[in-house]
Amino acid sequence: MHGHGGYDSDFSDDEHCGESSKRKTRTVEDDLLLQKPFQKEKHGKVAHKQVAAELLDREEARNRRFHLIAMDAYQRHTKFVNDYILYYGGKKEDFKRLGENDKTDLDVIRENHRFLWNEEDEMDMTWEKRLAKKYYDKLFKEYCIADLSKYKENKFGFRWRVEKEVISGKGQFFCGNKYCDKKEGLKSWEVNFGYVEHGEKRNALVKLRLCQECSIKLNFHHRRKEIKSKKRKDKTKKDCGESSRKKSRLSSAEEASKKKDKGHSSSKKSEDSLKRNSDEEESASESELWKGPLPETDEKSQEEEFDEYFQDLFL
Repeated sequence: MHGHGGYDSDFSDDEHCGESSKRKTRTVEDDLLLQKPFQKEKHGKVAHKQVAAELLDREEARNRRFHLIAMDAYQRHTKFVNDYILYYGGKKEDFKRLGENDKTDLDVIRENHRFLWNEEDEMDMTWEKRLAKKYYDKLFKEYCIADLSKYKENKFGFRWRVEKEVISGKGQFFCGNKYCDKKEGLKSWEVNFGYVEHGEKRNALVKLRLCQECSIKLNFHHRRKEIKSKKRKDKTKKDCGESSRKKSRLSSAEEASKKKDKGHSSSKKSEDSLKRNSDEEESASESELWKGPLPETDEKSQEEEFDEYFQDLFL
């Protein structure tokens, strides 16, 4: 009985081992079926060497990124250069670049600048020409700033005004000479400016506002054209006409007073002559009125009135 019981216990142990192995295979198969493509493999209690290496690399990359972010651009550059020399060899002198051919934006504008841009100049625009054209568009091209330092040699330099000079009034409310800041007795001049640009001779009409002393320098060799406003010319003509009329009236009044002193008869004759003169003037004016239609007066718009007003301010 005892031996038979022992045989039964051994048989039961074998059955338990078979069932446990079957369970393990089932769990492995289930895990393979349920495993996602991006899911990592499971490991035991001790980490695998590959996993440990990946973790170390990740920590080192994180620390390196933190140090690089903390550096500025120059420190980062020097670090990369030193690392390159350390790993590949070489000298720091090999990394020094030559700055002989370096150009700033100002150098590019000076090389490609034009006093006046034509349609032909805007053909085949490179980035240097586009930069110079963009600077040219920002200039104010109503009045010029002049360099009169070589006026005795009949050599003048002109340039357009920049925004600061327009705000301060230089060249319009102050003298347009580069080295003069007077604001009294300014006159407007129109100058035919001849210049050579990029091997081509050109001409341009420019306006200047100069004081009396600088105007003498500008007209040292020959006189330039002075610009006057239209309203001032009309006022001077009207003043001359009114003064001539006043003189004629005064002369007639003096003659009438002299005739009154001579006698009553002479006074009557003078009155009659004055009346005749007035009647003749009235008849002449009436005859002129009936000669043809009245001259049409052009009604000016509000914009034209503003333009005339600002024109007087600018001149």
